[in-house]
Parts: sequence; structure tokens; C-alpha cells
Amino acid sequence: MRRLPDATPRGRAITVDLEGESIPAIEGEPVACSLIAAGENVLSRSVKYHRPRGPFCFAAACSHCLMRVDGLPNVYTCRTPAKEGMRLERQNAYPSANVDIFATIDWFFPKRFDHHEMFAGVPVAEDVMAKVARQLAGLGLLPKEPGPTALPSRTLHIKVAVVGGGAAGLEAARVLAGKGVPFLLFERDANLGGRLAHGTPEDGAPFVPEPTAFPQGSVLRRATVIGLYDDEHGRYLAVASQEPEGLRLLKVYAERFLLTVGGHPPTLPFENNDLPGVYAGRAVSLLLRRHDVAPEVATLVGHGAELHALAHLLTQRGVEVAAVVDLKGPLPANAHPKACVGDGLKAHGLRGVGALSFTPQGGHKQKVSCDAIVVSVPVTPGFELARQGGAKVEFDANAGHFRVEADADGRTQAADVFVAGDVVKAGTAKDAAAMGQRAAQALLGGLS
Repeated sequence: MRRLPDATPRGRAITVDLEGESIPAIEGEPVACSLIAAGENVLSRSVKYHRPRGPFCFAAACSHCLMRVDGLPNVYTCRTPAKEGMRLERQNAYPSANVDIFATIDWFFPKRFDHHEMFAGVPVAEDVMAKVARQLAGLGLLPKEPGPTALPSRTLHIKVAVVGGGAAGLEAARVLAGKGVPFLLFERDANLGGRLAHGTPEDGAPFVPEPTAFPQGSVLRRATVIGLYDDEHGRYLAVASQEPEGLRLLKVYAERFLLTVGGHPPTLPFENNDLPGVYAGRAVSLLLRRHDVAPEVATLVGHGAELHALAHLLTQRGVEVAAVVDLKGPLPANAHPKACVGDGLKAHGLRGVGALSFTPQGGHKQKVSCDAIVVSVPVTPGFELARQGGAKVEFDANAGHFRVEADADGRTQAADVFVAGDVVKAGTAKDAAAMGQRAAQALLGGLS
């Protein structure tokens, strides 16, 4: 990865401290983005086998970018804005992430390493093994200094709570605002729009409105919903809201909850798919469109419309696309010139991606050099919050993942919980907006 030569200034140039070394960064952009743009691809080591880890999803949906930031362990650096002088340390490595002696575990146990059974029943040895396992387990070390004093929590009451500021959530907010229904929309990012703002461009996609287009105070950004609970007063969302004074817990009671949280970027099962340099498709489009950071040479693997749209987007921005491997086919009419239907994927490299091998349909195995492998497949629905609220979740055998069971208007098994967008079914942004509109209209029935 590198910062594109035609990059427009996105903020003030600063430096952050990575284990005593000054690294150039852009103020406000995710610190993980600054690190990979500076050539620092290994951000941590895996817990058990101590394999090198680099950021994958840029959505806080995996643990590959966790680092110690200003003394605080296990921070998602893909979501943490860079600040002047910020202190960064890699975790789960000794003496360093670049040279980690515990990585020998991976060489000594090439098949598997079950520490639960090793030396079980052997006097003394089993006690020693249990102690070693406890020392190696866990993420990071406890902070040396006490954390900042928490701000007092705040309780809010509202008619409708909308979770997610993507295509579905924004369209629902527009409907509610037009009807004069009081609502609060929570978006964990600093910007609205989701993939509308930083995904691959789509024909017919709705525009992203400014927060000022909605009633004052109805849109809360940098507000992450962490749970949907019940108490003696009713049902409420627990929201971690990043305010100018610090982090505050909000307790938000509502009559209706509309969940438009989208989905998680999944990976694919192929050899060495955990190497630094393997990225989710939406992560790469975010890095490119919002931060002007991109690979030198990329290979793309997966299936679906976003795979081929992203290949064209990378080519337009000057990235060399070595291959596009569609795992399902057939190829669409707008397929990239380097696209083929294939399988048999394998990533090559030691501390990072150096090449990808694959077998085209009806052909012989090929190997192409690259510095990034981009995995672009439809997202896995983020069903967790809906399930916590009482919605029924079922396994979709055709898609290979769980999804929320809902009718065409977003109604779930829980009478006060509605869903829309990719959390129900992965599709286009236009599809998500239409679902958000229907759900917003449906939930108005029965409001006090």
C-alpha cells in the first residue's frame, strides 16, 4: 500500500510514534491507514500461533488491527483518528512483532497445536503447560495508568431510534422527518453514507444528505450502539457516544427500533488468507476513495457486482490489476479485462502478500505477483443486535450465513424491532434505500 501520487490534501501532516520510530500520518485519518501508507503492514501477532497480522476490514469487525495506543491495549486502529505524537505499540509479540520468537510455535506444530491436551495427565508437566498457556493467552497487557474518568451517562426518550447511517437508515430518516416523527439516528462513523460515500460507485444510488438536512439534533455521529436491552422502564439502546468532552454512555428508550446496520465483510477460505496484505473489498474502496491510499499491484478474488466494479475503480486510479478471479461466474458484460472464472486460491509471502496463485476454469495453475489480495464478496448480515432484541434469526443455506427473518416491510418477530438493508439481504444501495423507506412507513403504525 502507498499514498497515491495524485492524492489531494485530506488534513494536516503529522507524525505518530511507532515503538520509538516517527511515522508520517494525516491528522484525523484512521491510524491504521497512515501506518500501511508508510509501509508498516504488520500491526500485531495472532494470539496462538503468533502469525503476522495486518488490517483486513477497516470496519472494526476483525481483530487484526488491534494495537496499544497511548498505553491503552486492544484499540481498533482502523477506527482511531491519528493525532500528533500518538504512541503506538504492537501486541502479542516478543521481543518485537518483526522478530517474534513465539512464531516458532507455527513451525514446531505445522498440523495443529492443542494446548488443552498437551501433557495432560503427566505430573508436574501438565501444571507447567497450563501456566505457559495462561501466560501466552489473551490480548495485550493491562494499562499502566488509570483510564480517563468516564462522563456521566445520559438518558434519552424518543419515538423512533434508527441504527446506521447508510442508504437504508438515511432513507428511513428522510421519511420520518417528512412525517414529523421525532427520531434519533445513530452512526458510528464520523461521516454519513456508509458505502454510498466510500464504496464502489453504483448506478442509480441515492445521494448522501448533509446532517443539516434533518431536524436539529436528530443525527448523532461517532455514536456506536453496543446493545439492545430491557429494564423496568422499557426497552433501550446502549450507545457509546464520542462527544467533544470524551466518551459518554447514552441510554436511549424508544417505541420503535429500526436497525439498518449493514453487514460484516467476510473472508474466503484459502491458504494463507490471514497474511498482511489481504483486505476486504469495501476496505480497499474506503482507503481509495476517502484517503487516497491504494496498492501498487492488486489481485481481486470473490464474486458479485462489487468485485468487478472495484477492479475498474482501481484501474481508473492508476492501480495495476494483475488478475480478477471470479469464484462463481459467469463473468458479467462489464468484467475487467484481467477477469476470469477460477478457483484454487493460495496467497504467497512470509510477512506479507507477495503473490497469488489460482487455477482459471479450464486452464492451468497461474501465479501472479502483487502486494495486495482484495477479497470482494457480499457482506454477511450484522444480525446480532436484532437477535438481541428478540428478532428471529435463521441460517440461509444458499448464501451460507445467518440473516434476520423479516417480512417485505422489515417487520420482525419482535413487534417493536424493524430491519432494512444488508442486515436482511445483501444487495445494491438502491435496494437498501427502498427497504429503509418501506420499513419507516410500516413502523409508524401503532405509534403513540
